[in-house]
Amino acid sequence: MKIIITGSLGNISKPLIQELVQKGHQVTVISSKLENQAAIETLGAKAAIGSVENSTFLTETFTGADAVYCMIPRANYFDPNLDLDAFTRKIGNNYAEAIEKSGVKRVVFLSSIGAHLEKDSGIILRYHEIEAFLNKLSDVGITFMRPTSFFYNLEAYIPIIKYQGIIAANYGADKMIPWVSPLDIASAIAEEITTPLDGRKIRYVASEELTGEETAHILGNAIGKPNLKWVLTTDQETLVGLINIGMQPKIAEGLVEMYAALYNGLLAEDYSRNKPVIMRKVKLIDYAKEFALVFNQK
Repeated sequence: MKIIITGSLGNISKPLIQELVQKGHQVTVISSKLENQAAIETLGAKAAIGSVENSTFLTETFTGADAVYCMIPRANYFDPNLDLDAFTRKIGNNYAEAIEKSGVKRVVFLSSIGAHLEKDSGIILRYHEIEAFLNKLSDVGITFMRPTSFFYNLEAYIPIIKYQGIIAANYGADKMIPWVSPLDIASAIAEEITTPLDGRKIRYVASEELTGEETAHILGNAIGKPNLKWVLTTDQETLVGLINIGMQPKIAEGLVEMYAALYNGLLAEDYSRNKPVIMRKVKLIDYAKEFALVFNQK
């Protein structure tokens, strides 16, 4: 198959590229950075240098492909000039336009847990909108991948672990968190994108369910802090903490709302009804080794 991958050499896209190339597919990788071309080609894929914010470029790149994997690039939450809603919405619209104009028949879109919600989901709300954009397309099979909380997002807590000896957030603690490894997401995408589909499919991806306290215990053992605790903070305390480290206030508010929805069960209500029968392979104890390396380097 001729498959287009967005996300350059990111945490999900790189292992996805490797798996698809290994299985004999012709893979083209979209990257905004020319300096990534050599690394992409080393993996056995072709590089298409351009921006997902350019719908003409996307249409040209998608044309002739059997399938495409679409994701929203990570944004800088500390950029005071970033309009996250506009940024996300524009890229979602660009994908819909490029899919329609190119005539590609198979799409996998990286959405999120909580994308079923029309409100109260914080920064996840945009994924609900993008799924709606893509749902308007005809004659194309689309899988909406809805991964849970990413393991590597735990690295954001390294500073507070170092300076206060705790993990502090307005979610977790005694409540369950569905975690996922990007490696597991990549393998699930590889399964979907190479499987024919008529219509629409929603697929949740999770690696392990743990409480915040269990999460802290595993990470603490990995970094030599076996008594590491997960402390539940209020929404306001979390908001102030994010703003104090320089995060854009509007984005901080969106994150706090998302975390609150995870804690009260709203964000995961559809996941809980449709969770995977089998959890994926990578567990937190596996990722904790990587976390420890990052922790010791900072």
